[in-house]
Amino acid sequence: MDLRQLEYFVAVAEERSFTRAAERVHISQSGVSAQIRRLERELGAALFDRSARTATLTVAGEAALDHARAALASANAVGQAVGEVTDVIRGRLTVGMVVGCTVTPLFDALASFHRAHPGVEVSLLEDGSDRLVGAVRDGTADLALVGTAASTPDGLAAVTIISERLVAAVPPDHPLAARRRVTLRDLCDHPLVCMPPGTGLRAVFDQVTAARDLHPVIGLEASAADAVADLAARGLGVAVLSESMAEHHRDRLTALPIADATTPALLSLVWRDSPGPALRALLSHARRAFAADQSGGTDWADRKKSSGS
Repeated sequence: MDLRQLEYFVAVAEERSFTRAAERVHISQSGVSAQIRRLERELGAALFDRSARTATLTVAGEAALDHARAALASANAVGQAVGEVTDVIRGRLTVGMVVGCTVTPLFDALASFHRAHPGVEVSLLEDGSDRLVGAVRDGTADLALVGTAASTPDGLAAVTIISERLVAAVPPDHPLAARRRVTLRDLCDHPLVCMPPGTGLRAVFDQVTAARDLHPVIGLEASAADAVADLAARGLGVAVLSESMAEHHRDRLTALPIADATTPALLSLVWRDSPGPALRALLSHARRAFAADQSGGTDWADRKKSSGS
C-alpha cells in the first residue's frame, strides 16, 4: 500500500461518497475507486459497503481508519520537521468556518498566509459549530471559526474573537417594541425566530432558558442571521440574535436587551493542542488580521480550556 491509497481511503470514509472524495483529492472518481480496490485486494478485505447510496465503512474499514489517519499524520510530520529546519513550510491545512461566514479578517488571514507560505495547501470546510468542533477534535479540520457558549470546547485551545450578549429584535409595530428591555419569560409569550441547534447562538439561548426551566416556542429556524432578521421583520416572530447581528438591521428592527440572559455568545478560533508549523504560522496571521480589525470588538485574550480547568 502507499500513502496515496490511504489518503483516498480516508477521503471516502469522511465524505461517505466516492464522488465527493474524488472532488476533494482532485482526481476522477474512477481513479479513486481503482486505488481503493487495489488497497482492498492487498489487505484481503472490503473496506466499504457499496450496496447503499452512501459509502459505508465495513468492520474492516472501521478498524483501518484510525491507523490510516495516523499514517498520513506521521508522513505529514516528516515534511513539517524538515520544513522547520529549512525554514520552508509545506503541507495541508483544513480550516472550518460556520455556514454563511462573513468574518472578513479570517479571509484576510488566509490570503496573507497563502502569500507567505505558498507550499501549504489550504481547504475550507463549512458546517455548523458543533460539527466543526468535532472535526477539529478528530483531525478532519485543523482550525475552525465557531460559535460557542461561554466556555470554550473541552480539550481544545481557543482564542475569543467576539463576545456578545443576546438580544431580542422586533419590528417597530410589535407589542414589545416600546419596551427598553425584556426578560426570557416575556419572550415565552411570543413565537421566536432563532438559529438552529448546533450553532453557538442557539446553544447559549437553550442554556439560559433551561437554567430557568422555561420552554419558549421556536416558530422558525434559519442558519443565517440575515434570514432570522428578515423573518422577524415580516412579523413571523421575535428574533433572537447577538448584539452585532441586530445592529446590522437597526433600520427595520428594534433590539431589546434580554435582562436575564447574561451568558455571552462567543465567536472563537479553536484548534488542538501542539499545533504543527503550518498551523502555528496560520494562527500568527489570524492574530494579526483580527487585531487589525478593531471595529469588530476583538477580544484577544487567549483562552485555553481542558476538561480539568
